[in-house]
Amino acid sequence: MKPKLPEPSNNVFEVFINFLQLGLTSFGGPVAHLGFFQTVFVQQKRWISAEAYAELVALCQFIPGPASSQVGFGIGLQRAGIAGALAAWVGFTLPSAVLMLLLGVTLVNLDLSAYLGLIQGLKLTAVAVVCWALWNMARSLTPDYRRRGIALLAAAVALILPGIFGQLGALLLGALLAPWLVKTPPLAHDQSGLQVPISTRVAITAAVLFSGGLLLLPLLTVNTQSSSLLIGDAMYRAGALVFGGGHVVLPLLHAETVNTGLISADDFLTGYGLAQAMPGPLFSFAAFIGALSGGALMAILALVAIFLPGCLLLIALLPVWQKLRRHHWLRRVLGGINAAVVGLLAAALYDPVITAAIHQWQDILLALVLLGLLATGRIPVWLLVPLGALAGYSLL
Repeated sequence: MKPKLPEPSNNVFEVFINFLQLGLTSFGGPVAHLGFFQTVFVQQKRWISAEAYAELVALCQFIPGPASSQVGFGIGLQRAGIAGALAAWVGFTLPSAVLMLLLGVTLVNLDLSAYLGLIQGLKLTAVAVVCWALWNMARSLTPDYRRRGIALLAAAVALILPGIFGQLGALLLGALLAPWLVKTPPLAHDQSGLQVPISTRVAITAAVLFSGGLLLLPLLTVNTQSSSLLIGDAMYRAGALVFGGGHVVLPLLHAETVNTGLISADDFLTGYGLAQAMPGPLFSFAAFIGALSGGALMAILALVAIFLPGCLLLIALLPVWQKLRRHHWLRRVLGGINAAVVGLLAAALYDPVITAAIHQWQDILLALVLLGLLATGRIPVWLLVPLGALAGYSLL
């Protein structure tokens, strides 16, 4: 029998502090972020079950927006309602956003060559975190050889077709194979799925706001020279139309900002390079673009505009998801999708996490040491990150 999860809390400050710690320490990009979330909120704090977490990850992979930030938003939502969701987003985004805003305002160009060992240590920490998350998710979501087979096929698809097409193809494969390969218990014995404190009225309001922003903002920018409207429209469309988040959004941001003359190509590349060294979501790059265009207020506008559509869409779809998941056939499909999520994480562990971090035997040794520390259960993730960074700086 699975241990009972703690009851949802109305302690918004608790949500904010936990996500702020991750916002300060979660290096490695969206895949690593999902690993950090799984370790902290599924394994350590048990705010959300492994099944509910996998459902949330799968849903956020299917819809546009920054997937890891949407997952964090959803965890905060389940923990403490709308206020908790906002606290989770602010806590996770604030550190990188403030840094990118300050860099954009002051136009500071940093030479990171002296800190390559530290950056390498952060990459190896991400390897350890994602490995541990993969192990725990596989134990929960692929308990039989059929679902392990789905996970392996999904990993192969994701590796053969890199990018969003491989991700969606892997999830679709899991859904298609599920009716034949996945068996699910009666609903009465499975209450661990995603539970959403969102009313139908709130969901409809979110859907209207999402659609209104997507349709009205381009009309407002016609024949206007307002940099605020131009930045708001560019960032909103980037957040609303790009699947996968992270690096996938960069070509669209380049087209909307550099090609339109809002910022220079050199400044864009400088900001992109700096964003690689930041913890938290890469979408915080929007704060740098906004700061270059019009200072701190413009940075805040750009930051909110790029994250807003993905959060609105998630709020709009969660109640529908909760109703549909009660159907037996869909629950079998969810079992296949959950197994495919394990495969996606396995593929991402190899590329880009391992391929970007493992170059020599010392890298393998340090990654294994960090993984061993995490597996003991005595070292929290927020402490493992600076330990890995210091070890990389000292040894590599």
